[in-house]
Amino acid sequence: MVDTNWTIHGREFVNCNCSYGCPCQFDGTPTYGHCQAVAGMQIEKGYHGSTNLDGLKFVGIFRWPGPIHEGKGEAAVVIDERATEAQRDAMLRILSGQDTKPGATIFNVFASTFEKMHPPIFAPIDFESNVAARRGRVVVKGVTEGRGEPILNPVTKAEHRARIDIVDGFEYTLAEIGRGWTKVSNPIQFELADSYAQFAEIHLCQDGIVR
Repeated sequence: MVDTNWTIHGREFVNCNCSYGCPCQFDGTPTYGHCQAVAGMQIEKGYHGSTNLDGLKFVGIFRWPGPIHEGKGEAAVVIDERATEAQRDAMLRILSGQDTKPGATIFNVFASTFEKMHPPIFAPIDFESNVAARRGRVVVKGVTEGRGEPILNPVTKAEHRARIDIVDGFEYTLAEIGRGWTKVSNPIQFELADSYAQFAEIHLCQDGIVR
């Protein structure tokens, strides 16, 4: 049951450990059999009930020992330190998959696969995502630091452009694909190098993607 309507519209930058194509985007299994990822987002316009979420940022850190759908994952979330108490509560409800039609958003789907959720972190978030340029940056001091860049042609070194268009997805409609480097030090530890990155416009509500 959805108790409160909400909407978030903004830009994301995601880096995971898969190869550039990320088989998970095509209902395949992860490149190396397990999944590690960091996702950052800035909400340009958003609300949860009567609580305004404009301008807030958040970061999700995820790790699964196998394919995501097999569960046993752990996660940590960082919420923009500028958020008020009401905004923090609203963001945590959205990001934990609450107030959402079952299976409608990535937050709700992922929440069903976690066996461990670390306490939320409230901290300054340095975030950038230029979707068209396929460049991004996510930094939370003492927690994670990552960057995203275009894929380069191995012969000419020219920037390569590829996109993923998912018709009936639960995260984005169209994503620009690049590569990324990320180091996570707290409360989960892992490092990614020259692996899959995506840059996308995100527009979600309690019923899924807003089209």
